[in-house]
Amino acid sequence: MSWIKDNKFLAMLLGGTLLGAVLLFLVGSNAASRHDKAKEEYDTAAAEATTFEKLPLYPRAENRDGKNKALDEYRKSLDALQATYAPFRPEKIENVSPQDFTNRLKAVNDEVTNAFQESDCKMPEGFFCGFEQYKTTLASGNATGMLGYQLGGVRDILLALAKSGPSGLNNLYRAPLPEEAGNPWQPKPNEVARPLPLEITFTAPEKSVREFLSAIVKPDQRYVVIRSLRVSNAKKDPPRAADAKFDKPAGAKAPADNDIFGGAFVLPSDGQPAEGGGDAAAAKPAPTVDSSRILAQVLGNEELQVFLRLDVMQFLPAKNLP
Repeated sequence: MSWIKDNKFLAMLLGGTLLGAVLLFLVGSNAASRHDKAKEEYDTAAAEATTFEKLPLYPRAENRDGKNKALDEYRKSLDALQATYAPFRPEKIENVSPQDFTNRLKAVNDEVTNAFQESDCKMPEGFFCGFEQYKTTLASGNATGMLGYQLGGVRDILLALAKSGPSGLNNLYRAPLPEEAGNPWQPKPNEVARPLPLEITFTAPEKSVREFLSAIVKPDQRYVVIRSLRVSNAKKDPPRAADAKFDKPAGAKAPADNDIFGGAFVLPSDGQPAEGGGDAAAAKPAPTVDSSRILAQVLGNEELQVFLRLDVMQFLPAKNLP
C-alpha cells in the first residue's frame, strides 16, 4: 500500500491498462463467438443451397415439366438458327498446293481487273486483290485452304463493287491470317463464326454506293458483316453560284447586250404612230423571246469517298447440343 501511495500516477496507469486489457479481451471473445456462429450459419446455408441445385425442381411435377418444355423449345430454336446459316458454312476447307492457289489467285485477279476496266474504274497500282505478297512468293501449304475461302469472298465483293460503277478503287487491305505465319487459329469458347476482315476505300457517285452496299449485304454464298462505314464528299468546298449551269432552249434568240428587258418591252409613243409604219406598225405585237431556263442540278451528283471495314464470315461446324 505504501508503494501505491508513493506512486499514485504509475499505479493508476497500470490499473487503467489492466482494465483496458480485460475489456478488449471480453469484446474480442464476444466478436469471435459471433463470427464463428455466423460462419457456421453460412456454411449450413451454402451446403443446403448446393444440395438444392443438384436436385430436380421441387415441389411439384408441373415445375419439372415446364422446365423440360422450355429447354426443349430453346434447343429447337438453336437448331433452327444453326440450320439458317448452313448455306454459308463450308462443308470442308482443304489445303491445295501453293502453286494451285497461285494459279487461282491470278485467275481471280484477271477477272476482277477486267470487270473494273469495263466499268471505267481507276485501280491502284500493283493491285492483286489484297494478296500482293503472293505476286512473287508462294503461300504456305497449310494456309492455302483458308486463303482460298477468303479469296472467294474477296472476289464476290469486288465484282459487286465493279458492277455498281465506281469511279475509282483507291485501296484494298486484307489483314493477314494467323495461318500465313504458321500459327493455327483457335476459336474462342462458344464462337460460331470466324471473321475474315477486309478494308476497302473507293470513290463513287451516290447511286453506285447504294447499289454496292445493297448487293454485299444480301446473303448468297458469302455472309458479309459491315463493321464500320465512313462516307465523305469528294468536293470539300460548298456549292457556288458559278456551279449552276443552265440549258439554253433551242431556237431562242438571245437579247442584245444593251437590251436588259430581252426585247419584250416597248416604249410608249405618246399616241403617235411609228414613222413609216402607220397603224399597222403600231398594232404589230412586240417580238417575244423564250426566257425559260432549266436549272442544272447543283447538289446530289458529287463523288463520294467511302471507307468500308467489313468481315467475310466463315461459319464453323454446327455444335451438337446436349
